[in-house]
Amino acid sequence: MKTPPRLLALQEDGLIDEVTRQLMSGKEATVFVVRSGDEVMCAKVYKEANKRSFRQSVDYTEGRKVKNSRLARAMNKGSKYGKQAQEEAWQSAEVDALYRLADAGVTVPKPYNFYEGVLLMELVTDEHGHAAPRLNDLSFTAEEARLHHNSLVTEVVRMLCAGIVHGDLSEFNILLGENGPVIIDLPQAVDASSNNHAQAMLYRDVNNLATFFGQFAPELRNTQYGKEIWGLYAKGALSLDVALTGRTKENHKAVDLNSIVHEIDAIRAQEERRKQRMLDA
Repeated sequence: MKTPPRLLALQEDGLIDEVTRQLMSGKEATVFVVRSGDEVMCAKVYKEANKRSFRQSVDYTEGRKVKNSRLARAMNKGSKYGKQAQEEAWQSAEVDALYRLADAGVTVPKPYNFYEGVLLMELVTDEHGHAAPRLNDLSFTAEEARLHHNSLVTEVVRMLCAGIVHGDLSEFNILLGENGPVIIDLPQAVDASSNNHAQAMLYRDVNNLATFFGQFAPELRNTQYGKEIWGLYAKGALSLDVALTGRTKENHKAVDLNSIVHEIDAIRAQEERRKQRMLDA
């Protein structure tokens, strides 16, 4: 096929030899199958902001650090230069997350290069060597659903142990490769320790898995892995060695409102005494 304009620079610089075909077009990027020598890989070409259906949100970008102070100021002001920098930061977030998660052993496509706004990475294939399908295009037996659900919950734990929450995990961005599920699409990934929305995002990611696989194994819909996983993470007790149950203990102990009110009054009285001592000094 004719080389798309965004891939010409990669071809001219010898990073790829040929664009074979378009693999898919999603809400934030178009993915092509490309060849470099004897190796077949993917080229993910990010769409321009005004052509994406997925909008950057402060929920996702909160906590992301910009090392260059000039860039940070431009991004905050929303200037043309700042918007361009914001786009580059949004794209490079996926690259950073892919490398970080691959190093942690999470099942993601292997990243090769990021050049001129294009991410070159591994082409995930099925057992027949064809491009792997997304989960939403497949049906499973109850046993298969339980197996894949368990595998992906483990991957969520592995990601969180690496300090990352996917943020948009669902059957639409998980491929079924030759050796099992492979997680894709990570530009919206968030840092678990610096993003105040990370907990809610993790709950949503895990609930999406339970809802999808619950079509085939209904008991999965009643699990609470998200709360269990985050509870362990918050206590510093999360690891791959922890045996998850999918259940959490609810605290049904009645709240002692009188005790809370007395505590607040005591704090206020203490603060008033402190102010009075400063006035008397």
